Amino acid sequence: MNPKASLSRRDLLKQGTTGLAALAVGPTLLAISQPLSARTLAEVGPLQAADANGIRLPQGFSSRVIAAAGQRVRRSFWNRTAYRWHSYPDGGATFATGDGGWVYVSNSETISLLGGGAGAIRFNADGSVNDAYRILGGTNANCAGGPTPWQTWLSCEETQCGRVFECDPFGHHPARLRAGLGYFKHEAAAVDPLFNMVYLTEDEGDGRFYRYIPAGVNSDGSLNLDEGVLQAAAVDAQGYVTWLDIPNPTPNLLQTPTREQLPQSTAFDGGEGCWYSHGHVYFTTKGDNKVWQLDTNLNRLSVIYDAATATNPILTGVDNLTVSSGGDVLVAEDGGDMQIVVIDKQGDVAPLIQVTGQDDSEITGPAFSPDGQRLYFSSQRGSDLFGGGNGFGITYEITGPFEQFVTL
Repeated sequence: MNPKASLSRRDLLKQGTTGLAALAVGPTLLAISQPLSARTLAEVGPLQAADANGIRLPQGFSSRVIAAAGQRVRRSFWNRTAYRWHSYPDGGATFATGDGGWVYVSNSETISLLGGGAGAIRFNADGSVNDAYRILGGTNANCAGGPTPWQTWLSCEETQCGRVFECDPFGHHPARLRAGLGYFKHEAAAVDPLFNMVYLTEDEGDGRFYRYIPAGVNSDGSLNLDEGVLQAAAVDAQGYVTWLDIPNPTPNLLQTPTREQLPQSTAFDGGEGCWYSHGHVYFTTKGDNKVWQLDTNLNRLSVIYDAATATNPILTGVDNLTVSSGGDVLVAEDGGDMQIVVIDKQGDVAPLIQVTGQDDSEITGPAFSPDGQRLYFSSQRGSDLFGGGNGFGITYEITGPFEQFVTL
């Protein structure tokens, strides 16, 4: 018998996903092959003078304050929701609603006694605020996370034995612990909907880059995040990844930390944001100011930006990231120049947004609305000109001609 014919699906996944894309059919592969617009957000033009909110934007773009820490989220000046926006807003994402609106979810990177968890703002189809509410509580240092294709939010704790909770952005169902994703100093998560896997970053100087293979797919199309295999990446000199099973993915404080269980796996210097787009997983490492790209079909890892060698090293303090519908990678700075910087497919780098007057803060939670017409983000320790946020965080919305930079 041909030994290759006897390999199980799990064996193939352990060794990598090379060749598996040839077995996949449907709209996902079609989307990968679609051409992109010739224009990119890196060509949007120079930043103008700061606006009334202290935000520098390209011509034709504008900002508004959506929420400030400690203040009830406003529907209008006189009409406020019951939810007081959480402190230290961090990772975020948006989710479409059935009425043409959307929800923006945001983590709180603080301890549970001061709030913690995650909150959400629901928008009407015209962009006005409809409601705001908590979707997760009783957790600590919820840093980043990631959206799932089945419309839930994975909120990650950045603590030594940090956990991942699956949350309902719409506030109908309680959050649930997903122990299958492991216990470690979690940062962000990204779901690959083609091969049904979850990729995870770890915010440690010797952190690992992880992959989770679920035990199966549930009847509603969601992945089983309670039972499965957690793996760590071992990268060779050519960038090809071998995935190694973690012996004990849920260690307690007295046991060997997850990242130290496989010394032969590759260490990454401070894993931060993580995002899936069109067959690639992008993530950042803050310790060496690099932005990485994993080709999930070839199972090969490459660096698309390195501040130490870049010809235009304007991006430093790499942190949260997202990807536009046109394929541009948007990286938020923790420090640096307090910018959101674009890296396009040609490798060109340019600032898209800069927050002024908040140099002790960091930019977090960049996420486009489902239609791609609005961009949300927070200044984690910022405040506006009138004291909103009081140094504990403020969340903004950017509007402008984003439609010029979408896929054809």
